[in-house]
Amino acid sequence: MKFLFDLFPVILFFIAFKVAGIYVATAVAIVATFAQIGWLKARRKPVDTMLWISLAIIVVFGGATLMLHDETFIKWKPTVLYWLFALILGGASLFFRRNLIRKLLADKMELPEAAWNRLNLSWITFFSLMGGLNLYVAFNYPTETWVNFKLFGGMGLMLAFVLVQGAMLSKYMPDEEKH
Repeated sequence: MKFLFDLFPVILFFIAFKVAGIYVATAVAIVATFAQIGWLKARRKPVDTMLWISLAIIVVFGGATLMLHDETFIKWKPTVLYWLFALILGGASLFFRRNLIRKLLADKMELPEAAWNRLNLSWITFFSLMGGLNLYVAFNYPTETWVNFKLFGGMGLMLAFVLVQGAMLSKYMPDEEKH
């Protein structure tokens, strides 16, 4: 359910784009992200830092798209988000010696230090590459192709990446959890 909740603005963006175009889709994505936070607040649930960051980025880049009537800004939004995640993970590791992936997942699994470092580096690499790939698709193909890529390609690559990570980490799982 959390995965679908996180995809809510992207799915609504996709549907709105197909029905009414990029500018309506951008406005829908902004409203949907505000709605997510409103929903969590109304239910007295904590709002993840990443959702606040996502809201700020969609408001800035989506707002610029709507105010300037230029779809370039909304096309940059996923890249900025991906590169920001990579920068946060890398900066925390490099400057503060903090592995944020471990902080996020340590209560769910035990890994040796080297595995935590590889996992962190692989997420940094993935987010960096996804940011570049988004720009490539956004500025070398029609907007419709980019919108399709944003939902299906981006989510498909994320799912494939998570599955590969799971397979790589399975060697660290106790034998009773493997079966």
